[in-house]
Amino acid sequence: MKLHPLSIPLRVVSRAVGLAWVFIFGGFALAGGDPVVVSAVVVLAVVALAAVTAYEVAYYRRFEYVLTEDSLDIGSGVFSRREREIPLRRVQNVDVTRSFVARLLGIAVVDVETAGGGGTEANLRFVGREEGNRLQEEIREKRAALQREGRTETGESTEGEAAGVEGETLFELSDRDLLLYGALSFDPRLASGVVAFAPFVAPLLGDRVTISGLGFAVLAAFAVVAFVALWAASAAARIVQFYGFRLRRVGDDLRYERGLLSRRDGTIPLSKLQTVAVEENLLMRRFGFASLAVETAGYAPGSTPSGGSEAAIPIAPREDVLSLARTLEPFHDFEVAKPPERARKRYVRRYLIVGLAVLGAGALVNALLVDIPWYGAVVVLPLAWPAARLAHRHRGYELGPDHAVTRAGFWNRSTRIVPYRRVQTVIQRQTVFQKRWSLSTVIFDTAGSRSISAGDASALDRDAEQADAIAADVQERVLDVVYEGEREHRD
Repeated sequence: MKLHPLSIPLRVVSRAVGLAWVFIFGGFALAGGDPVVVSAVVVLAVVALAAVTAYEVAYYRRFEYVLTEDSLDIGSGVFSRREREIPLRRVQNVDVTRSFVARLLGIAVVDVETAGGGGTEANLRFVGREEGNRLQEEIREKRAALQREGRTETGESTEGEAAGVEGETLFELSDRDLLLYGALSFDPRLASGVVAFAPFVAPLLGDRVTISGLGFAVLAAFAVVAFVALWAASAAARIVQFYGFRLRRVGDDLRYERGLLSRRDGTIPLSKLQTVAVEENLLMRRFGFASLAVETAGYAPGSTPSGGSEAAIPIAPREDVLSLARTLEPFHDFEVAKPPERARKRYVRRYLIVGLAVLGAGALVNALLVDIPWYGAVVVLPLAWPAARLAHRHRGYELGPDHAVTRAGFWNRSTRIVPYRRVQTVIQRQTVFQKRWSLSTVIFDTAGSRSISAGDASALDRDAEQADAIAADVQERVLDVVYEGEREHRD
């Protein structure tokens, strides 16, 4: 099979945009208005565009893919031929993405992600819309058939696993809930854009500037307006991202659809599920809402090339979220145990250090740039005690009969439920600061990619002796699950 013919002009335009920035800001800037150099830059730009076009035509002609009964075979390469055979058993997600332009043209991008791949294993850019849907569904069906065949060979039951394309609708996000999700979900990463301008603004100040009382009022008003603008931008981004969200269960997979400008349709294989996470920011908790995310083998929520496809429910009442979570991974009712009291005292010292750092930063700004009442930042120091109390209250763990449960975070609280059968390694970690307080952290490492960023489920700041007992207990439970599975396999 070949890519859609429109992939040639679309890929050419995509590459040409990047080249245009190089020639406009590089070539013309260096030309300095010299007509000879400008003419040379224009000629080079035309030659580069012709070369890109020729390359994309050759890429289209040499790109082929075939979906067999047990693999997706792809041949590509212009200067050197590359043959790939992707076993369908290893396929994790198949995402079909249609941008606004792609929807007008009737084409789509198909991304095939595999367990442990750390990236997109296959990118079909672009195929026809019907072809994208066909690939997604046939890969799902063939993978499910291979899994059923494997379980049949080992004597496991496969009753009730066949399902139609439509499957069972588990959740749909209404327009009202979508607006609510946008209002309650502030993305602090947007503030990084404001911080990025600071190095450019500082030189403009020149010497030290004295700001009057009116000036402080103007700055405060500007800060409020900027915060509201960031909040609105965050809400708009969430609304565009999760517009028309629908979650279905099709056989052994979750199937999601979402997106306003760019429509995304993908799968989450339940057979690869590692961890279920109930996530609540401060505003969600205040109004009784939560989000549900799942982590599959090799990928954690938000870490996939698909851009966070594993958000199983963006927002719903907390009890509904827990109810759906139990349909995906049945777990017990839990009540987490908080860290020992001395951990709270450690948090007080930590936040006092943060407060002193804020005070020092204010003094530095006052000395180098602007006359400000930096000493007013001393009011943040007493906040160390309530901040420590809140951090202590929202941390904990519990070991149930089949799952370990951990909780952490105040602004964004995450409750993670990990089946013992998915635990790969139990890790005890003790920092220099924890050692002073005889505290340790126990990490339940799974096959998900969050282990790369220290994002695995963790029992934080436990008594050192208790941490030893937790690690030994979980290791024993994991071995019991392994031995039980081996016995069932032999029987």
